[in-house]
Amino acid sequence: MTFEKDLETLLRARATLVVVVTPEEERAVAAVKAVCDAGRRPALAWDTAEGFQHLAGSTGRPPVAKDAAGALDHVESADTDTVFVLKDFHDAWAAAPARRKLRSLAQKLKSTRKTIVVVTPSAKLPDELRDDAVVIELPPPTAAELEAVLARLDGSPGTKSRLTPLGREKLVQAALGLSASQAGRVFAKAVVTYGGLDDRGIDLVMREKQQLVRQSQALEFYTASQSADDVGGLEALKDWLRLRERAFTRQARDYGLPAPKGIALVGLPGTGKSLVAKMIGSVWKLPLLRLDVGALFGSFVGESEERARRALRIAETAAPCVLWIDEMEKAFATGGNDGGVSQRVFGTILTWMQEKTAPAFVVATANDVSSLPPELLRRGRFDELFFLDLPTLAERAEIVEVHLTKRRRFARDYDVARLAELAAGYTGAEIEQAVIDAMYVAFSADREFTTDDVAAAIARQVPLAVSSRERIEALRRWLKEGRAQPASADGVGSPRRN
Repeated sequence: MTFEKDLETLLRARATLVVVVTPEEERAVAAVKAVCDAGRRPALAWDTAEGFQHLAGSTGRPPVAKDAAGALDHVESADTDTVFVLKDFHDAWAAAPARRKLRSLAQKLKSTRKTIVVVTPSAKLPDELRDDAVVIELPPPTAAELEAVLARLDGSPGTKSRLTPLGREKLVQAALGLSASQAGRVFAKAVVTYGGLDDRGIDLVMREKQQLVRQSQALEFYTASQSADDVGGLEALKDWLRLRERAFTRQARDYGLPAPKGIALVGLPGTGKSLVAKMIGSVWKLPLLRLDVGALFGSFVGESEERARRALRIAETAAPCVLWIDEMEKAFATGGNDGGVSQRVFGTILTWMQEKTAPAFVVATANDVSSLPPELLRRGRFDELFFLDLPTLAERAEIVEVHLTKRRRFARDYDVARLAELAAGYTGAEIEQAVIDAMYVAFSADREFTTDDVAAAIARQVPLAVSSRERIEALRRWLKEGRAQPASADGVGSPRRN
């Protein structure tokens, strides 16, 4: 049900006090006006600066009310069945007399067709009004509404548009979650910055969304720049992601495809789970938000659950986006002596993952799957579970090339095949560290590092394949039970030879 239909239903049901929660007062008042115009209901708007003003269906001189008490007196004495829109009234009900008067009116008006609509940016309602008020939220603008904002700017004199149809759709998608005013400002900023509208405006919109994310103590905005070429191996996982790269477009929706929910990545530390999350945000050109589950927990009763809900609301506001939950087993492990707080936070996130309709793609990573409740990993919350094993020989060669190229070296100048063979049983992070260690050795000797330097660095390390052999075998047994898909096209990697 849309906001307008919801409001229309409340007016027909003779709700006497409706509280509309939104920071977008202009959109809310316009929506009330549209509903009243369609239903031929007279409507008056009131605020502390201009008093009463005609909003819909009424003519003549508007009544005079300089303060909140006067406004409520007129509502009570008015003869016509009118909708009264009170703006800035959350400041007035801080005083006990105004709260009492508003509560009394909400009860007295039940025999009339009068309705008081309070538009407020705050969801905090006085306790005295909770039973008498109906609270509804004005959702952020839809894609169609933002398209209209963009069209108005696009059609203004002097505005040049170089947007392709797909670029236009992506620009509107990127603006989802912003208010109409915010979207209009950032679109205008793109025109001034780039001399018109083009695909570069998407980055400006992303930066605007960062301001929303900063409102949460538990969310961090990542500016991801990794491409698929920066992640060595994992071809099966990459192919899965490529098939869904256009899943957030209008073309996909018209085709009947639902937006993908997310993936869970399970494996040893250093196998590329976090890198994959960053890669998805960059390749799909979506905002990447990292949920710091440790920051969700507060010291006051109910604070942790409220932080979780606020963080998830902001993630929905920033959608379409990628929500990265890193090392989720540390926060959601069963047991603990926290009075059930972690389980309630876990339940909040679990319910949200199951019921969310916003296109927020969840990437959850875990090192120790045995600590996770089984209900977290079941189908329906994730589209797929991937197991990231030790890299295969071919993947190790690709990883060596990636890190040599990243350090501005040519892979052809090194014996990549030899290094890949020596690094059997090493994770991608361990191979990267071997390259870095070799560079330090050569730099201190004032020379270029060689294949032998990297080989020596590999030999000095004790990889996780040795120190965590039991964990690797347990994870591989878990994979063989059919609980996850291998992220590598060639299956499991090779253990280190001793």
